[in-house]
Amino acid sequence: MTSPRYCVIGAGAAGLAALQVLTDRGFAVDCFERTDRVGGHWHTDYDSLHLITSRDVSGFDGFPMPADYPVYPSRDQMRAYLESFAEHHGLHERISFGTEVTQVKPVGPAGRDGWTVETSDGDIREYDAVLVANGHLTDPYIPDYDGEFTGKQIHSANYRNTGDLEGRRVLVVGAGNSGCDLVVDAAHARLDANISVRHGQVFQPKALFGKPRAELHWLARLPSFAQERLTRALINIAVGPPTAYRGLPEPATRNLNKQRPVVNNLLLYWIQHGRITVRPGIERFDGRTVHFTDASATEIDTVVWATGFKTSFPFLDPGLLTWQDRNPLRVAGLTVPVGLERLFFIGLVAPRGPQLPVYSAQAKLVARFLELQQSDDVALSGFFSGRQTPDARIDIVRKVWLKQMDDTHKALAPLTRSATGRAR
Repeated sequence: MTSPRYCVIGAGAAGLAALQVLTDRGFAVDCFERTDRVGGHWHTDYDSLHLITSRDVSGFDGFPMPADYPVYPSRDQMRAYLESFAEHHGLHERISFGTEVTQVKPVGPAGRDGWTVETSDGDIREYDAVLVANGHLTDPYIPDYDGEFTGKQIHSANYRNTGDLEGRRVLVVGAGNSGCDLVVDAAHARLDANISVRHGQVFQPKALFGKPRAELHWLARLPSFAQERLTRALINIAVGPPTAYRGLPEPATRNLNKQRPVVNNLLLYWIQHGRITVRPGIERFDGRTVHFTDASATEIDTVVWATGFKTSFPFLDPGLLTWQDRNPLRVAGLTVPVGLERLFFIGLVAPRGPQLPVYSAQAKLVARFLELQQSDDVALSGFFSGRQTPDARIDIVRKVWLKQMDDTHKALAPLTRSATGRAR
């Protein structure tokens, strides 16, 4: 009988977590990475990027970041950390670099008997299960507007520094974490920096009382509703309401759990110093003139699209997945796609807070799944879909995701005991 073998797609942070956990537990694993290096987007993100979560809570489980790193590590330090993690665990030798997964097909009904994986070198292999860790920051999204913009356009995925901009008049579209960083970049370069903000948002500071918020353990121990209300009150004391900063609209709600977290101190600083101008949503383009929804208009040389990414799996038939809000529905801590067996997602979720511990936790959960399936052919998607409400979110309140994970481990326990008894 052939020993089970598993496939990990991608050697970014999520893929490295999956590869480390599975190899440490003795699974036979092949990992395919289309580039020539580990670390994924940390090699290509913009130069000024820093974590918005602190060093001491942001590392992989059991592998802390170096103590000489600053409180908020830079992109380059994150890249070095991921490379050292892979080297420490001997992962490079288990990765096929320069090899892209081009197609993944189910064997048997809905993957019940495994998956066939085809790679760019023409190889075709069968695996007992596939762990998809290609990330959700690879397929840039650019919205459509009436008219044509004749200046330069660049998406945040392709932006490195202000050398990528043309002219002095810059408009960043999107006020998420990346959009705020990029308009601050332009302000630091003394360019005419503008940011288009369609919806009101509570902009959060990185620290309270001089400490990163994730390290305020007394705050984290509060119930979710109390934690949100107290955090909101502290933010209001620290930075005031959004409308205190010229041009920022009032959010539909100030409830932090009902909006994506945007953590940036410098945006508000430069708005108050007149170095960043807040614009409303775009209505249309006319050459280099940008018309906004408040009937105002301005001339712009470069538009930077900080408008996010589409969730896509170019190697997987999208018809195999059940989609909602442009994301696949999942169960079991957002690792198991509804309707498919022996296919797992690592990192297709961003619980608010540090991300690498999430990947470690998901990988350990999937390792439990694989151990169970080696002794008992359980249809996990069917099992959990009948017990949990499927979820399509990527951005999610951390305590909500943690409860999903806890519920999954509890539901798994009787199956594990039963399989262990049969194995004896």
